[in-house]
Amino acid sequence: MSAGLFGLLDDVAALARLAAASVDDIGAAAGRATAKAAGVVIDDTAVTPQYVQGITADRELPMIKRIAIGSLRNKLLFILPAALLLSEFLPWLLTPLLMIGATYLCYEGAEKVWGKILHHDNHAVPATAVGGDVEKQMTAGAIRTDFILSAEIMVIALNEVAGERFWSRLIILVVVAFVITAAVYGVVAAIVKMDDVGLSLAQRSSSAAQKIGRGLVAGMPKLLAALSVIGTVAMLWVGGHILLVGSDEVGWHAPYGLVHHAEEFVRHAAEGIGALTSWLVNTAASAVIGLIVGSVVVAVLHVLPFRRNAKH
Repeated sequence: MSAGLFGLLDDVAALARLAAASVDDIGAAAGRATAKAAGVVIDDTAVTPQYVQGITADRELPMIKRIAIGSLRNKLLFILPAALLLSEFLPWLLTPLLMIGATYLCYEGAEKVWGKILHHDNHAVPATAVGGDVEKQMTAGAIRTDFILSAEIMVIALNEVAGERFWSRLIILVVVAFVITAAVYGVVAAIVKMDDVGLSLAQRSSSAAQKIGRGLVAGMPKLLAALSVIGTVAMLWVGGHILLVGSDEVGWHAPYGLVHHAEEFVRHAAEGIGALTSWLVNTAASAVIGLIVGSVVVAVLHVLPFRRNAKH
């Protein structure tokens, strides 16, 4: 009887050790997957603040909260199940779908670029000046853009843990979804509320605090303007990079091969900083591809009858 009990306890202990090892493996894999997607996470963080420009201070955090919830919903309810099912049954379809999403991202970026050039920047109008409908529209636009970036993040993470079992992959990607969403929108909330922190510091009795506060208040509009530019470039860069890599995977090797040869050339030509220069070449080429593809889509959409009627 006691021997059986001790044997059962040994089995339980062995299962506990196995479960702990599995948790450690999942945690490590989730960390690798999150790190692998860090570049797109930075782009997502840069893109989002431009959608809350012109919103009154009391509406900023609620709007960011709605975008964050929409982002998590995108990842957990749509992207994650679709990515897992496609990776199991139709893995070849992942790349074309990502390329379609990337084309939309290029369109968003190119439309902003041409809007600035032609002085048709729709996001320049404060939502408070024309009612809450514009706030809802801007939130929906942010969630749509986030969908593409989130899809890229989740597919990168999925590729990183492709060798894991199905349920391990599911748990890892759920962890990645929560961690990345919390990180991105936590940083975005901190950025957009920094001017309020500055105002609070400026009202303190300490001269040092006042100086820091005034600096924050003066600097935040410039930071938000810079992030708006970075966010637009990020849309073109990420979208163009997805199209560049995707075209190679579906069989059109020329664009990727040309960029790869340029990367290798500057890598060998620039001793000591070859990795940086090759990355810059890839990034610049991706952004140019994104702008070209996005501009073509903008031009096509602006000559379609339903697009002209919507504008009027």
